[in-house]
Amino acid sequence: MADHSIKGKTVLIAGGAKNLGGLIARDLAGHGAKAVAIHYNSAASRAEAEQTVAAVEALGAKAVAFQADLTRAQAVEQLFADASAALGRPDIAINTVGKVLKKAMAEVSEAEYDEMSAVNAKTAFFFLKEAGRQLNDNGKVCTIVTSLLGAYTPFYSAYEGLKAPVEHFTRAASKEFGERGISVTAVGPGPMDTPFFYPAEGADAVAYHKTAAALSKFSKTGLTDIEDVVPFIRFLVSEGWWITGQTLLINGGYTTK
Repeated sequence: MADHSIKGKTVLIAGGAKNLGGLIARDLAGHGAKAVAIHYNSAASRAEAEQTVAAVEALGAKAVAFQADLTRAQAVEQLFADASAALGRPDIAINTVGKVLKKAMAEVSEAEYDEMSAVNAKTAFFFLKEAGRQLNDNGKVCTIVTSLLGAYTPFYSAYEGLKAPVEHFTRAASKEFGERGISVTAVGPGPMDTPFFYPAEGADAVAYHKTAAALSKFSKTGLTDIEDVVPFIRFLVSEGWWITGQTLLINGGYTTK
């Protein structure tokens, strides 16, 4: 019978330097992962990636940071290859990469659309592709999407619209990889209390989001706290392996489908 625990496993996290990705890296190391490959996008995140590496190593796991622009398929392939060479083939692959754009559809430029497509859809597709090729048997793959996939709202067409394909990628990948025991899921957090959230929102919108979830008043910030998302991701990439092909919205009652 396959071992679905975290202990002794090798993990690759895209966008693993900070915020949700950084906390996932620390959490899985704390639950026994033996090695964590931490991807970061640009030199601006290098220091945070190095801090996360140090934190993971302090928890007893090996850790290495890799910089790459994952909007290029070859870079995704190289990331998996480099991580495997440094730490061994991964058992768990988690993609937290994403970019928000809040703007009326009539104002979205072609360049903005192309960037949103590259970051939110293309990166996710090729990350899943490489996970299917390079993960060990009985591996786990999880992609971070958004709870806006369950919302009926203006201004996020290029964001939620270009995260939406990941649901279809997830279903297809779960069928294609299932014969090797690999489970594939997506997690859509609600608006999270991270620097990723605030630049896209005005003060009125922030105030709304802080009260929009059914459980908002029980959250530290009113928003989705990353500490409340991580346990679900840990479960999905371990004992929750029987859940596959699904997108779960983790948001305290912010939206549903």
